[in-house]
Amino acid sequence: MDIRILPSNIANMIAAGEVVQRPASVVKELMENSVDAGADQVTVVIQDAGRTLVQVIDNGCGMTPDQAVLCFERHATSKLHTADDLQNILTFGFRGEALASIAAVAEVTLKTRREDDEVGCQVEFADSRHLATQETAAPRGSNFSVRNLFYNVPARRKFLKSDAVEFKHIVSEFTRIALTRPDIGFTLTHNGKDVYVLRPAKSLKFRIQDVLGTGVVNDVVDVRAETSIVGISGYVGKPASARKMAANQFLFVNGRYFRSPYLHKAVMKAYENLVPEGYTPPYFIYLDIDPGSVDVNIHPTKTEIKFEDDSVIFQTLFACIREALGKNSFGDMLDFDREGVPEIPAFSRNFDEFRSLSEPQPVLDPLYNPFDNDGFPSEESPYVNTFVPESSSAPVSSYGSWQQGVVDRRDDYGKLFEDKLAPMKSCIVLQGKYILTPAKSGMMVINASRAMERILYDRFLFALQKNEHLTQNALFPVTVQVGVENMYLFAEHSRLLESLGFDISPFGIDTIVVNGVPEGYSAEAGKVQTMINDLMLILSEDHNALAEMMSANMAEKFSRLGAANAEKVSNPSEAQRLIDQLFACENPEYTSSGRKIVSIVTIDEIEKKF
Repeated sequence: MDIRILPSNIANMIAAGEVVQRPASVVKELMENSVDAGADQVTVVIQDAGRTLVQVIDNGCGMTPDQAVLCFERHATSKLHTADDLQNILTFGFRGEALASIAAVAEVTLKTRREDDEVGCQVEFADSRHLATQETAAPRGSNFSVRNLFYNVPARRKFLKSDAVEFKHIVSEFTRIALTRPDIGFTLTHNGKDVYVLRPAKSLKFRIQDVLGTGVVNDVVDVRAETSIVGISGYVGKPASARKMAANQFLFVNGRYFRSPYLHKAVMKAYENLVPEGYTPPYFIYLDIDPGSVDVNIHPTKTEIKFEDDSVIFQTLFACIREALGKNSFGDMLDFDREGVPEIPAFSRNFDEFRSLSEPQPVLDPLYNPFDNDGFPSEESPYVNTFVPESSSAPVSSYGSWQQGVVDRRDDYGKLFEDKLAPMKSCIVLQGKYILTPAKSGMMVINASRAMERILYDRFLFALQKNEHLTQNALFPVTVQVGVENMYLFAEHSRLLESLGFDISPFGIDTIVVNGVPEGYSAEAGKVQTMINDLMLILSEDHNALAEMMSANMAEKFSRLGAANAEKVSNPSEAQRLIDQLFACENPEYTSSGRKIVSIVTIDEIEKKF
C-alpha cells in the first residue's frame, strides 16, 4: 500500500465539498463576511443562478494587499486568536475555510481598499492558486467576484439543479441574513434585474415586511420572554396562516440562523389543536443566549448548533408561544364597517305609522301558460294580478285589475319540455362524499373524490401528451403572494402549467395572478390560495425521470390536487354527470395509484342487514 500526501489544491477541492455545495453556499459565506466586516450596505449580483457569476460588494473595513492574499489560505481568520475565543463566538465566520474552499472550485477576483489607503488592490485566484496581485482603483470595502463555479469539478456542476431551484436557494440564504440585520441595507440583482432593494429598516417587523410582504406581517403576533438562561423575541403566525408548505420558519441564535428539529417541535406543540395536522405556521424567533452555552462549531455550514441545556429552552419557547397565542383572539371578527351599506331607518314610538296596514297575499294561476301572448297575461285570464291587498275593497284598474274570462289552453301543454329532457337515473349523494346508484346486482357506491381524481388524471395525461387543455376562467382573477423565490418556479414551469389548463401570470416580483384553472378545479378565491400552495410543493420537486414516467407522475400529482380542490358533489344531476365522466375513462374502477373507486353492495349483503 502506497500512502501519499494529497496536493493542497486537491485537498482544498475535497474540503470545498463540505462548505461549497451550490451557488447559494457562496452567497451565504460572502454575505456573512461582509456583515462581519462592518458594512452597512451589501450588494449581491447574480448571473444564471450563480453558475456564471456570484458577486458580493460591501462598504466594510476592507483589507491591505497582504491580507487580501492571506485570506484565501486555509484556516486564515481574523475572528479567533486563542482557543478560549471558541467559547465566545458572536460573528458569522471564524474557521477561515470559506474563501479557500471557494477559490478551489471557481475563479475568484477580489478588489478591496481600506478607508485610509489611497489605492486598493486586486487579487486573482483559481484552482487554489494565486495568479496575480496588482494595484487598482476601488471604493472602500471589498468586492468579491466568483465566476464559473465548479468549472474544474464537472461532476459537481452536472448535479446542480435548474436555475429556478438554484436561485430559490440563493434567495433563501439572502433572506436569512437580511432578517438578522435590519440595520443594514441589502440589494439582490439577478440577470440585471433588481429582486430586492432593502434599505435599513426601523425595526425587525419593517424588515420582515420589506422581505416577505405585508401579508406575512399582518398574520403574526409578538412573542417575548426574558429568563436567566435565554431571551426570546420575535413573531409567530396566527393559526389561520398555517400552510402545508413549510415556508417562513426562521430560528436565530445570537443573530445567527440555525435549523433545529427539536425546537421546531416545541413551536408545533404550542400550536397543538390550533392548526390542522400537516400544516405549519410561519415564525421568526430570535434567541439571545450566553455564547459559552452554545456550540456553533458542530457542522461545516454552521446551520446546526448544540445547546448546553436544550430542554430548558424547549420548555421556555413552548410556554412563550403558548402565552402569546392565548393573549390574542384568532376567531372570525365581526365587521362593523358601514361604508357602502344601505341605511336602515330608525323608528321610535311612531313605528306603527310606517307599518303596512295589510300584507299582500300571493295569488297563483295553476293553469297560466307563459308562452301564450308572448309571456304577457291575457285579457281573458281570470288571474292577472299576482298580488292583491287583503283589506283593499277599492277596484284596481289597468294592469292590476281582476277580470273574468277563459284562457285558451294548448292540448300539448303537459308535454312541454318532455322531449328536451333526457331521463335521469336515480342517484343519492351522501354527505358530498359518496354517490349511491342502482346496479344490476344491487347498489353501486362511488367515492366522489377518487372518481374526480381518475377523471382529472386521464384529462391531464391527454393534455400533457397532446398539448390540448380546457381552462375554466375565473370570474374574478385571484392574486396570490408566493414569494420571490417561488416566482422563478412558476416562470420555469409556465409551459407545463399552460398545457394543463392553468392561466397564471406574474404580478410584481413576488405575486401571481390566477386568471383561470383547469376544468374541474374550483375557481373560488380561498381554494385557489390553497391550490397554489400545494402547486408550489409539486413544482419544487425535481423532475429528471423519463418523459413518459414524468408525464404520468405529474398527471397523478395534479389530479390529486384537483380532486382535493374541487367542489363537493351537492345534487343528483352533478352526481350523474360525474358518473358519466368516470365511466368514459379508460379504467373507471381504480385511481392511477391503485385505490378503489367503485364498490358494489349486492342484494344479499343488503338483506343480511335485516
